Amino acid sequence: MKVSKTLKLVVAAVAVAAFAAQSAFASGVTIQAGGSSFDAPILNTCKVAWQNSTGNTFTYNSTSSGTGQSNEDAGIFDANFTDSGYVPKLSTVINIPLVMAPIAVIYNLPGTKDLYLSEQTLSDIFAGKVTKWNDAEIVADNNQSISSVVYAKNADGSVKKDKTGAPVVLRTTSAHRYYTLPNQTIHLVVRSDASGTTKNFVTLFTKTNSDVWTKPADKTFANTFPGSINGAGNIGRIQAYASSTGVASGLASTSYSIGYAETSYATGKLRTAFLGNANGDFAGPTAANTSAFVAGAALDSHGLYQFNYKTTAPGAYILGIVSYAIVDTAKSGDKAAAMTSFLKYVASPACANSATAYAAEGGPVATYVASLLAKLPTK
Repeated sequence: MKVSKTLKLVVAAVAVAAFAAQSAFASGVTIQAGGSSFDAPILNTCKVAWQNSTGNTFTYNSTSSGTGQSNEDAGIFDANFTDSGYVPKLSTVINIPLVMAPIAVIYNLPGTKDLYLSEQTLSDIFAGKVTKWNDAEIVADNNQSISSVVYAKNADGSVKKDKTGAPVVLRTTSAHRYYTLPNQTIHLVVRSDASGTTKNFVTLFTKTNSDVWTKPADKTFANTFPGSINGAGNIGRIQAYASSTGVASGLASTSYSIGYAETSYATGKLRTAFLGNANGDFAGPTAANTSAFVAGAALDSHGLYQFNYKTTAPGAYILGIVSYAIVDTAKSGDKAAAMTSFLKYVASPACANSATAYAAEGGPVATYVASLLAKLPTK
């Protein structure tokens, strides 16, 4: 599945002006945030319209979710971002579930064939149980009749959603797939740093295949990987890189590899896989499929999402995640107000629609996010 980008900056500029007008801060303010590399594409895309409308500047220091959390605890930057659960040191710091997007399973194989993987096969690949591309599990997934979901559209071409924020199903289609997979070793490309993307990724396996993935889900892949990551057969076969950019670079330079990152990192010869779900269909890492998955989640006492990986929602992409802006509500002044304005814009449909695969939040989720944003300073 190839990913393309479109920018809708004219619409975005109109929308962002409305958000900027709600905050009384001087123009020419520079604000900074840091943390999750998963969020870097959408933040750097959406900042353009916001900067053009307000005359202010937003700078993002893309590192990792772990760094974003430690930054916030240390009072570094005007806000930070994390993809994994975070309980802040300060009671005035809140988690705002601002970004909804899929973790793409990205692969580097010859040709242009789409790759289909059941949750079990994906788990076995990353657990080191399946190490060849022509393993019977992968062959079975890619040589069968595969169902996929088509969603209803609004008049403007956007996906129609119900009151819960889930996309409305128009129909289900079925097609028989054929794929002769190569007799080559699978090379895993994973994160080496403390990554919220990693924690969300391995949480899927610890929740659905706990008999194999017996270690707690951790932000570092090596800490959750079953067995020894440096054991026989894994040295050289498993490669670890810092940040999503590093993972994408490792995938691009390693033939017959597979890894995980936000969808926009799948460029050039890299492609993204379709994943099976408990409904019996296969879904790609799109905004609509992510919405179908996230709509079935619940919030815990810290305001963090708890996902249902066995959801039977049609078209649900089981590696959809929510990433959080972590912000201190006690801050004040022009920088704090400018950050509030920027975060409100990031939460708007105009921002989500301008970035590939990021989903605009709807229904009760959008109402909840708005209530959290209302706690932030506007002057």
